[in-house]
Amino acid sequence: MCNSDGIEIDPSVLDNADDSDYLSSGYDTSTASLTSSIHEYVFENGRRYHAYFGADKNLLPTDEIEQDRLDMYHEICLGLLHGDLYKAPIAEHPQRILDIGTGTGIWAIDMADRFPSAEVIGTDLTPIQPAWVPPNCRFEVDDAEKAWTFKPESFDFVHARNIAQGISDWPSLMRQVFRSTKPGGYCELVETGTTCHSDDGTMTETNGVKVWMETIAAALVEIGRPPASAEAMKKHLLDAGFVDVEVKTVREPLGPWPKDRKLKNIGAMVLMNCQTGFHAYGLAAFTRILGMTKEEADRICDNAYNAVRNKNYHCWCPIYVAYGRKPALLEK
Repeated sequence: MCNSDGIEIDPSVLDNADDSDYLSSGYDTSTASLTSSIHEYVFENGRRYHAYFGADKNLLPTDEIEQDRLDMYHEICLGLLHGDLYKAPIAEHPQRILDIGTGTGIWAIDMADRFPSAEVIGTDLTPIQPAWVPPNCRFEVDDAEKAWTFKPESFDFVHARNIAQGISDWPSLMRQVFRSTKPGGYCELVETGTTCHSDDGTMTETNGVKVWMETIAAALVEIGRPPASAEAMKKHLLDAGFVDVEVKTVREPLGPWPKDRKLKNIGAMVLMNCQTGFHAYGLAAFTRILGMTKEEADRICDNAYNAVRNKNYHCWCPIYVAYGRKPALLEK
């Protein structure tokens, strides 16, 4: 049976005409029942993936192993950015801050601590954020590529880190970011590149990290989510309408090979992060998109990790930090 708009009606709703509401007819409309759907998962290749918005929306796992890796990577980024949570010259006292793809929420929590008078909101596909957070910080389950419900010009600062593998329509996303940013406010995008480099010629064409990078890039291109680059990130911001766009490239050492003590420590953390990182990004992409067997995907990921462990390879990958300002009203 259909209503006038063509939406089919569940016959069970009409079975008992005397039932005055959904609860009396046996349909559970409690908050606990309805919100449980956002905790739907699929288990694949020994990892847990979130499924509420579709398993392919986010190719990364969401289990505790991945949560630990994400928190460690936050520390790596802090080290590479000299302790800065952001590089954009935002207002001294921002009132509202948005973190898209917040993950474990660690960046949003740190920002809430840094700016106790600001409201910090983190959105993500997966509800893996902690329950105990600063009073000025909260999290929402949301798909950033769907229509936003935030009021126009409501954020002083919009931030996103390592979301490129989940974004299919950057122009649409950035239009919403621009719309939700206050005049004079900033947007900052931070992405890890999928290219591998060496300054001393120790990286060969068969280097495991190089092969992994090329393979993951091919998978992302296949599904219309090309890897981040400095040029692309700058274009995202400019096309949306942001001005004074700046892009900074930071070199992330893959292993504790640098002479500089600080970079050596960061490289050691990167080595630890890579222990699960290559599999986190690679397993679903290689098996679902490129049609590899788990054994084939494992081999590429293991070879990449072994290459990072090899002290004779001195490789690094880029981290891009791009930010831009929304013009003030008088500039329009």
